[in-house]
Amino acid sequence: MDLLQTYADNSDGEDQNHQPSTSSLDSSPPRLIPSKSAAPKVDDTMLALTVAKAHQAHSKPIDPTQHVVAFNPTYDQLWAPIYGPAHPYAKDGIAQGMRNHKLGFVEDASIGSFVFDEQYNTFHKYGYAADPSGNNYTGDLDALQKNDSFSVYNIPQHEQKKRKIDKQKELGMEEDEVVGGESEVDPTEIDNPASDVWLMKNKKSPWAGKKEGVQTELTEEQKKYAEEYAKKKEEKGHPGEKGEHVMDKTTFHGKEERDYQGRSWIAPPKDAKVTNDHCYIPKRLVHTWSGHTKGVSAIRFFPKYGHLILSAGMDTKVKIWDVFNSGKCMRTYMGHSKAVRDISFCNDGTKFLTAGYDKNIKYWDTETGQVISTFSTGKVPYVVKLNPDEDKQNILLAGMSDKKIVQWDINTGQITQEYDQHLGAVNTITFVDNNRRFVTSSDDKSLRVWEFGIPVVIKYISEPHMHSMPAISLHPNTNWLAAQSLDNQILIYSTRERFQLNKKKRFAGHIVAGYACQVNFSPDGRFVMSGDGEGKCWFWDWKSCKVFRTLKCHEGVCIGCEWHPLEQSKVATCGWDGLIKYWD
Repeated sequence: MDLLQTYADNSDGEDQNHQPSTSSLDSSPPRLIPSKSAAPKVDDTMLALTVAKAHQAHSKPIDPTQHVVAFNPTYDQLWAPIYGPAHPYAKDGIAQGMRNHKLGFVEDASIGSFVFDEQYNTFHKYGYAADPSGNNYTGDLDALQKNDSFSVYNIPQHEQKKRKIDKQKELGMEEDEVVGGESEVDPTEIDNPASDVWLMKNKKSPWAGKKEGVQTELTEEQKKYAEEYAKKKEEKGHPGEKGEHVMDKTTFHGKEERDYQGRSWIAPPKDAKVTNDHCYIPKRLVHTWSGHTKGVSAIRFFPKYGHLILSAGMDTKVKIWDVFNSGKCMRTYMGHSKAVRDISFCNDGTKFLTAGYDKNIKYWDTETGQVISTFSTGKVPYVVKLNPDEDKQNILLAGMSDKKIVQWDINTGQITQEYDQHLGAVNTITFVDNNRRFVTSSDDKSLRVWEFGIPVVIKYISEPHMHSMPAISLHPNTNWLAAQSLDNQILIYSTRERFQLNKKKRFAGHIVAGYACQVNFSPDGRFVMSGDGEGKCWFWDWKSCKVFRTLKCHEGVCIGCEWHPLEQSKVATCGWDGLIKYWD
């Protein structure tokens, strides 16, 4: 094309020389020559799309899950926030798919426990640690440089020596004394068992046995230790040390503690005597005692007379109520910090025992409300009983949650015996055979018979079909035991030598599974009664074993029932609704 152009220019010059000057280029008409290309026709649609995609790639964000980026992204693209809606429940907006920890995304790093502990402790002491994902360090880099990047577990030799010297200075030991005047010896070698200096200093090996003769006299230190040990042992047997301590309080609610004749408020009425020998089943509710803010776990009539009734509450309080006259609460005893589990009067009713879930057993004066003594082994007492013999009223037995029956002497406060054979918490203690023996039941689903004072089982009753028996009562003729079995029946055992199960007598119909509902007899022994888990009180005929009557007594569980010792047709019941009801 260039050659053509130059040729055209030359020819034009020659023409100008030959032609007359009158002819000019302006007079010639313009000619438009169409442009021609020798290159083949190419479809450039794909090229346009590729260019557009490249522009789009520079503007769109990078997918954080992709591993390869096919172009060089800008800083803004790399650090742009993740596009799309944030996770509705994630504070930091990390999508659930990316989250592998509750705080976000955690890189996988395989690290041994020893290495982790080393770096962890190093970081907490020096402020730096090795990064498990690479060869670099994180944290205080100045401290890293200063300490020459050592960890707590590989302290350099010079640092160890320095520490040993500092330790010796603290103990106030002079170098020449330690080494024995040899100033040229390195003080660090004294503590190094591999050095000769250490061997000279410790001629006797620390592993050598004691070759001295038998020591006859105790050193001062040993005497001191022996005294401390004796004190600890004394405290162990000391009552009330293990249980939770609460201030003992009492409140009298009656008009006066003594009447015009000087008689105490707990004195029984002189005209109280058995009305008739024949017992009748109660039919109607005659009185309700309400005062406990939580459930009532046990009730006991005043022995022989029944003019007062004692109740143990889950509100930590024990209350005593009048039965014959006003029907009001006479006194409240407050000495436990948790629910009261069991109560038991002494033979004359002037004192009583309480067992609480605060691990304390307390011995109270009924009249004044004073705590005479407190006992504790550090375990929960489930049942407390005094020996019924008149000459053994100072002997207390308690069935504990640690499978033991512990015997205390109330006068001295010392544990005099431990009966330790049961495999579960002890639930009941019942004296039989003129109080020479007692029967205990436990969560291990067995009955064990013991001679009083001898911690050896004389009879062990356990059958595969037996269930736990959390309540046992003695028949008035003392020949039979009624045991509340948790398979919804009352079983009868003989108290004679063999303690056999009476298979002909079985009382059923009530639902007690899971509850330690008290079982009891009428004073003449003609009726058996028991509470149940649905708030009813059941009465059975002793001879025929048939259900005689059921009374709907409480909302919830009817846990306790007692027959009045004198008024032969009256029964008291208590339940987890916090009420005590009196039926006639």
